[in-house]
Amino acid sequence: MGIRHEVRDRVSRITLDRPEALNALTPELRERVIALLAEASADPDVRAVLLTGTGRGFCAGADLRGGATAGERVAGDVARMLRLGAQQLIAAVLDCEKPVLAAVNGTAAGLGAHLALACDLVLAAESARFIEVFVRRGLVPDGGGAYLLPRLVGPQRAKELMFFGDALRAADAERLGLVNRVVPDGELAKTAGLWAERLAAGPTRALALTKQLVNASLDADRATAFTAEATAQEINMPTHDAQEGLTAFGERRDPVFKGR
Repeated sequence: MGIRHEVRDRVSRITLDRPEALNALTPELRERVIALLAEASADPDVRAVLLTGTGRGFCAGADLRGGATAGERVAGDVARMLRLGAQQLIAAVLDCEKPVLAAVNGTAAGLGAHLALACDLVLAAESARFIEVFVRRGLVPDGGGAYLLPRLVGPQRAKELMFFGDALRAADAERLGLVNRVVPDGELAKTAGLWAERLAAGPTRALALTKQLVNASLDADRATAFTAEATAQEINMPTHDAQEGLTAFGERRDPVFKGR
């Protein structure tokens, strides 16, 4: 099957399902994840995305068997493959208009690690491991790794992870700020479900605009960030959820957001 997908309780649940290959992504599976993220953005009935895997691995990265090293290579092929493949996958997560939660159930290596780290929130099972495996293969990190990691842990920590390629335990990933929380293996699914439901009950447009502001702020100067903030607030203020939130505050009750 490769990927299991269902929309339940306003959450698009994407489960990588190739446990025999530690959920390594073939081009077809990668494109399917990209499509599902795009569908989640466009579907008003979807208000959050939950991404996880089955078996011992979250995602072992790109499935390279018979791929990147096969056949005669033309100049520009590798750059084109990354631009149209791994980079589009990471961009699809970063650009998704709904909050994306990763539940990392096991090994997240290479592109699989970057897929998790691109998500807005990351839960990790105690047995999870994050591995910048590229150096072990004599490769340069791809899939947005050199963009994501310095923004999460700073350049020196990012270089340490990428230069040595050591497996990073979940507890250490939490200490460095790569994951939001580590939970016992048996509690990962339950905790992820609760977090996803909370996200799905939130003010969806406000969350989308907040995501855009935070992501863009890492590449913007203060004036640009402040202008974007004011514009986002202007866009959001007329929404149902913003008006409901203000009304509920005045009436001293909990708001009921509808995602619009």
